[in-house]
Amino acid sequence: MRTSDTAVTLSPSRHVVVTPGMCSGGSLLFGRIGDWTWDAVADACGMNVHAARTPAGKPAYLAFYYFHVRGGRTVHPHGLTFGDELRVTSRVFRLGGSSVITLHRLAPADLSLPDALLDPAEVYEDPYPDCLYAQNFNRWVARTETGNTGLAQVLPTGFDDADLPRLPNRYSPRALVGAARAAGAFHPAGPPGFTEAGGSHTVEYTLDVVRDLNGAGLMYFASYFSIFDTALLRLWHSLGRTDAQFLRRRVTDQRIAYVGNADPGAVFTITLHRWLHPDRPGSEAVDMALREKATDRLIAVCAVETDTGS
Repeated sequence: MRTSDTAVTLSPSRHVVVTPGMCSGGSLLFGRIGDWTWDAVADACGMNVHAARTPAGKPAYLAFYYFHVRGGRTVHPHGLTFGDELRVTSRVFRLGGSSVITLHRLAPADLSLPDALLDPAEVYEDPYPDCLYAQNFNRWVARTETGNTGLAQVLPTGFDDADLPRLPNRYSPRALVGAARAAGAFHPAGPPGFTEAGGSHTVEYTLDVVRDLNGAGLMYFASYFSIFDTALLRLWHSLGRTDAQFLRRRVTDQRIAYVGNADPGAVFTITLHRWLHPDRPGSEAVDMALREKATDRLIAVCAVETDTGS
């Protein structure tokens, strides 16, 4: 029996029909993948993650610490449209402490795949070329007296990950994310095989309280994608590229390490570095660092590889 994209089911897969609320040239798909992550964690851990509380009774949030998406030939982040049909498979793993990691595979609905639990070896070593893969590394946090800028790691009441399988250490993103947070970039010296194209490019962005905050008053995890895309679009404009070219881009790999949150009124600087691949025309990579302008506090880092179609 087919299920809707919001149904919780014991089956490792669900059938999804792409709706207007989950596809665009922006962050809608990432938001939906995040919703699937919360659903999967709730199902795997037997708790309502949306209403989680600390032992002191304060709200606890399953915050995104790292979000990585790899686009396939057929399914890629900005390549979906109304009515496309997908088979979405998700699996949650224990990562120690108050952390979990959830793996997702978005496959064309008509692609022949085994009806089995998602194997990390497939995700990290042998992906199906037509599929999109996502990994979400989440930690439980709660606000402190300093608001959005002072989130503390917590363990909410009722959270139990003892029965979750443990992700093999060789696949853990902890070291990668830690290095990116420390350096303020995923590729401080540039991605392997790429050559630098020009100097750095910096833009400013003011936090938009209409678009960028969620219902809890925190910066919405998917809005980080929109903010980085806004900066990337400005870089494209500086190169003489058009909006139409931007909308036709094909994202093959994108990752965000979430370092902090911000309060309404925050102004950010986003510094971009761009590289080209000499052997793959149209293939380029951009590293971006989002900082709070007033304090120079690092908020997030992003790396994106794109096929520009040129």
